[in-house]
Amino acid sequence: MLVLLPWGAPAADSDRLPVPIAQALKVHRLAARNLSLYVREVGQPEPLLAVNADVPRNPASTMKLLTTLAALEVLGPAYQWRTEAWIDGELADGRLDGNLYIKGYGDPSLVIEQFWRFLRGLRQAGLANVGGDLVVDQSYFNPAPGDPAEFDGRPLRAYNVMPSALLVNFQTVSLRFLPDAAAGRLHITADPHPPRLEVDNRVRLTRGGCRGWGRQLAMRVVRDADVDRVIFTGRYPASCGENEVHRVLTDSTPYVAGVFRALWGELGGSLAGGSREAPVPGDARLLHRHVSPPLADIVRSINKFSNNVMTRQLLLTLGAERSGAPGSDDQGIAALHDWLAEKGLDFPELVVDNGAGLSRSERISARHLAELVQAGLASAYMPEFLASLPLLGMDGTLQRRASASGPARLKTGSLDNVRSLAGVFTDRRGRQYAVAMLHNAPRVEGYAGEAVQDALLEWLDAGVD
Repeated sequence: MLVLLPWGAPAADSDRLPVPIAQALKVHRLAARNLSLYVREVGQPEPLLAVNADVPRNPASTMKLLTTLAALEVLGPAYQWRTEAWIDGELADGRLDGNLYIKGYGDPSLVIEQFWRFLRGLRQAGLANVGGDLVVDQSYFNPAPGDPAEFDGRPLRAYNVMPSALLVNFQTVSLRFLPDAAAGRLHITADPHPPRLEVDNRVRLTRGGCRGWGRQLAMRVVRDADVDRVIFTGRYPASCGENEVHRVLTDSTPYVAGVFRALWGELGGSLAGGSREAPVPGDARLLHRHVSPPLADIVRSINKFSNNVMTRQLLLTLGAERSGAPGSDDQGIAALHDWLAEKGLDFPELVVDNGAGLSRSERISARHLAELVQAGLASAYMPEFLASLPLLGMDGTLQRRASASGPARLKTGSLDNVRSLAGVFTDRRGRQYAVAMLHNAPRVEGYAGEAVQDALLEWLDAGVD
């Protein structure tokens, strides 16, 4: 029989389910056995609530709390990634009689604007015309082989991008759909538009209301030796107006080379040769170095917006920094376990796959996820860690959710049949609670799972008085 817990019950009753949560489960026909909860007031020896707290469950993106907190403590919040340009020939009067090498060290934040600044730095260093090849050096990372379609069969989605040492703009192209009713056609633009990318637009512009426009379009990519062709078919209602999606249309090194050619030409430069991938040779000379924003800023972007590829870059960086390049997934996972051991945190059920939570195999218990939050609160870098968590009802993945009036900084997670939540809830008296909820059951990724989370937060809110 399910026993219900009123607010303020003694610790011995902490394994009983609170009334609002039990009601939410009943309304949505969800079994309590699939839910794990752990709530503990900071500084108190016993939990306020511990239901199925030691059951290993899939944490989805709340696993990012482990990777980001460990990185803050191992690398330090001021850590920066570098991206370097090297040359192996004579540079005179703006012309390089040789090859240009771009070496990446895993910068997770090398978006188009930053890459443009990097290339502008080359122009300021006196380089305009490259007589040889563009050579991309990806050797700092040795990620595990992977198929971007393996997770959910959507290899073109940005969240499925595989990590690489030189990752520009998350390897994505922004595709904008611009209906022209007067001409009776849909314009499709790509930004950036690498020279090897071709857009084959076979879409019909139609009348009628705008509903589910994305489902009326089909997109496939055909990759040849010299061309990446994206073919659009289907219909697009003119009433939908402008829309935009971000997709991965080419592999990492060809993407970098294509974006380089496009931006380099805009900056007045030229490249006479081709492009390829190889390490920087020992006799090359450093021409320019670009540094990323500090790790504290990167961690904020990761947790606020649940960026998977940035987290995977961070895991490989941990591996490279702790064990030496090239950084690998196994090295990064070992670095996480070493950090936990150093902190005296024993999580025997922990399973780490990529450290981002975009995985069917990762596991942790609610008790240990909450202990991880408490470790963050006790960390010397607590301000940076807390500042990275979404604020309930204000920003990040929680911007549109406001199920409680009490301030809350919470990391969310969602996969098919998985909903998770972990972070810090502060009541109006200033009492802080480390909170963890792991819910693995059919349909919980939708409204039903969110309703159970809201019930937990409302229960905490109601118990303040």
